[in-house]
Amino acid sequence: MFNKIIQLSLKNRVLVLLGYFVIALVSLNIVNSMTIDVFPDLNRPNVALIVEAGGLAPDELEKQVTIPIENAINGATNVTRVFSTSNVGFAVIKTEFDWDMDIYLARQIVMERLAQISGTFPAGVKVVMGPVSSIMGEVMMIGLSSPDGTVGGMELRDIADWNITKRLLSVQGVSQVSVIGGDVKEYQVVVDTNKMRLHNISLNTLRTALGNSGENTNGGFMHSGYTEAVVRNFGRVKNIEDIKNTVLPIPSNGTAPAITVDAVASVKTAPQQNKRGTGYVNGYDGVIISISKQPNADTIKLTSKIESELDNISKSLPDGVVLTKGLFKQSNFIMNAVDNIKDAMIEGSVLIAVILFAFLMNFRTTAIVLVVIPTSFLMTAIVFKLLGLSINTMTLGGLAMAVGSLVDDAIVAVSNCFKRIKENKHLEHPKPNIEVVWEATKEIINSVVFSTVLVLLVFIPLFALSGIEGKIFTPLALAFVLSMFASMIVSITLTPVLSYY
Repeated sequence: MFNKIIQLSLKNRVLVLLGYFVIALVSLNIVNSMTIDVFPDLNRPNVALIVEAGGLAPDELEKQVTIPIENAINGATNVTRVFSTSNVGFAVIKTEFDWDMDIYLARQIVMERLAQISGTFPAGVKVVMGPVSSIMGEVMMIGLSSPDGTVGGMELRDIADWNITKRLLSVQGVSQVSVIGGDVKEYQVVVDTNKMRLHNISLNTLRTALGNSGENTNGGFMHSGYTEAVVRNFGRVKNIEDIKNTVLPIPSNGTAPAITVDAVASVKTAPQQNKRGTGYVNGYDGVIISISKQPNADTIKLTSKIESELDNISKSLPDGVVLTKGLFKQSNFIMNAVDNIKDAMIEGSVLIAVILFAFLMNFRTTAIVLVVIPTSFLMTAIVFKLLGLSINTMTLGGLAMAVGSLVDDAIVAVSNCFKRIKENKHLEHPKPNIEVVWEATKEIINSVVFSTVLVLLVFIPLFALSGIEGKIFTPLALAFVLSMFASMIVSITLTPVLSYY
């Protein structure tokens, strides 16, 4: 079979050269469109449930909410692990699934199990599902501050929550935006106990009135001839004055007229009580905004889109507010890691070229051998695209490991062709060059194939790894095996053609 491949390549030399030229163009286009990341996809499908339960203590929250949810989810299709953490009024339950589980099917399974027990939770408990995000999803952190102090913590937090966060979530590929620091604005009703006793108003009465005051209600319909109008009561609170003017009910045992909230309490906007944690940006009080990506999003391209949106946001910020983009960017780490491996590959190729020339003492044979390296890499890129692999430190590491081995087959083939052509020139009746190249390549083809197969067998056990180990090392082994196989194909197709020319 290999002899026929060599023979066909030598007979169709122009087609072989044209075919490899097309492969190079297609591969370069593929490389420019491939996802670049630090590591392969290590994200086991998982679903996070976030529980908010008012003032429940951790042990109460665990007994009444967390454990029932875990029991309901355990045993569901393809579930491998369920674990949780419970805090004061807050809990997170995470469910992990098999590697090949579709994330959206996993979320549906969790929601179905949750719906079966949602009616058993204490009043006021709210359970929401977290967004679809990656295990290494934090792609960027930005800061919002006011170095001159003209804008306070509440205003910075409002800008982050209601302006920046909403616009960043509209960027395709962003799964979650978390805001840390600043002061969350609250409407606070500070009661005066003396006035409440004077007007015979209880704290529960005040709380109930405030809770019911912020609702719009329906008053039915009003008919006039052939028209119908909807009667509505607009009770939604719009400002502090609306809260102050909320009417309190008359006590059942009293005869005093109805009074408003303003008579028994003061209303103001103030930072949230019991604040935990804060944020600093370059030494100034500020707000930190963390941006997470969706699992399959390209970090480099997504970072570029986020920065473009941040440039537009910066133009609309109030005077005195500074947006700092460089707190953390995962893309910087990715590019540094990729550049380091690229440098290693380039340095290795240069070293190979020097050594080859030192032993072969011929520019043409050295050039033919060196052509194998980029050609093999470009062919490997096409297979990467078909298999859905990304450019990352592991795949590039596999290619870097293969640099020295890629030229082995070509060295054997080219040096034998070079030797036979020199010998042929000194014969009394020289043979045609094409025949000499054919016979020289045929002589070593078995050695080339078997030596390549032996090298590839060393990496076969890596494909048996499972879990995180398999996710990390399988792309490395795959990159090495594919590039070595590509170099063997090049050595029996392109190398004889170039040797003939």
